[in-house]
Amino acid sequence: MQAPPPQFTGAFTPKLATILAEGYGLKDVRADAVAGLTVAIVALPLSMGIAIASGVSPDRGLYSAIVGGFLVSALGGSRFQIGGPAGAFIVLVAATAARHGIDGLILATFLSGLMLNLGGLVRLGSLIRYVPHAVTVGFTTAIAVIITASQLKDLLGLRLAGPEPGELAPKLLALGQALPTTSPAALGVGVACIAAAFALRRWRPTWPALLIGVVMATLAAVLLQLDVETIGSRFGGIPSGLPMPHLPEVTLAKVMAVLPAAAAFTLLGGIESLLSATVADGMSGRRHRSNIELVAQGVANMGAALFGGISVTGTIARTATNVRAGAKGPVAGMLHSLFLLAFMMLAAPLAAYVPLAALAGMLVVVGWNMAERVEFARLVRLSWRTAAVVLATFGLTLARDLITGISAGCILATLFAVEGRLRTRRA
Repeated sequence: MQAPPPQFTGAFTPKLATILAEGYGLKDVRADAVAGLTVAIVALPLSMGIAIASGVSPDRGLYSAIVGGFLVSALGGSRFQIGGPAGAFIVLVAATAARHGIDGLILATFLSGLMLNLGGLVRLGSLIRYVPHAVTVGFTTAIAVIITASQLKDLLGLRLAGPEPGELAPKLLALGQALPTTSPAALGVGVACIAAAFALRRWRPTWPALLIGVVMATLAAVLLQLDVETIGSRFGGIPSGLPMPHLPEVTLAKVMAVLPAAAAFTLLGGIESLLSATVADGMSGRRHRSNIELVAQGVANMGAALFGGISVTGTIARTATNVRAGAKGPVAGMLHSLFLLAFMMLAAPLAAYVPLAALAGMLVVVGWNMAERVEFARLVRLSWRTAAVVLATFGLTLARDLITGISAGCILATLFAVEGRLRTRRA
């Protein structure tokens, strides 16, 4: 009688080791290759669009998806997690880049990786899952609003008198004052991309709606010779390969300056990655290992920073796409990164023609899908305590920042929980 394969169930054992120990054959490779290609097609425009919305060049989004995505899948605790740049980080990355420059952003990303490593090693992954659901819905919906607002300038082709403000209220005021400069061509391209994405999602849900929308908008802009800003006109295109790994100069003063940003990246990255892994668990019936997942996210952020990338986390939409595409294990995520690298090497010149309005339209769709509108409304109606937690998290995230919103929501939820237990004991 043949002995069963060894069981890799340790808290710090990557799922890749588990998959290989269980037996991984050619059939599994084929399934993972199809899933990886499917996810890469989705991730290609998203990675560039998120980078641009974050105030950096589109190639940095691709570096993050290629290097960080590969490491997340190879070392992580989820069979299906896809790592890369995420819309939830747009506000934090943009603010960090504006305040500390690209070198400061890369250093903050690297330090965040170290913090995530430490968090996983001391088993904080088991604690992050206890973040109240109302807090998660509140900050996710707020981020969706902020992402949408951040795309209005490129979507409308506006010309501002000065730099675009980072805070939501001043941003909307500046955009409102610039409305007379709206470009009909840019607006048409953006709206066409949005309409195509929603139409395809309804009539052909298995097709890569976002990519098709961007490609159609790009072809229309080129064939009709529309006067719209493109990746090429703003950034000069993207390179056709990865840069040599390096870190900017590190000094104690720089470390102390970017430490708050690194802590914010760490908190959001930990929550977002484990939420994504939990979504994959619900879709697949599997269970992820939270602590090794945090360690992998840490290594991925350090790796992305070495290649000039931005923050990496588990991405819910791409992870769900991976599961639905029939992935068998982490090899699908690793192949998705290799496919992205191949796309970058072969098709980099074509990216120069992509209108920024098309990418803005794509991210408006992402924001719409990200906003938990139905769940937000349900929680607000559930009870006044739950409504207070949701609205405090949502409002403070919009008015101040993500860390303030999450902290206030968690503190409020804890106070309500303690008050409820005391009331129960007195009864």
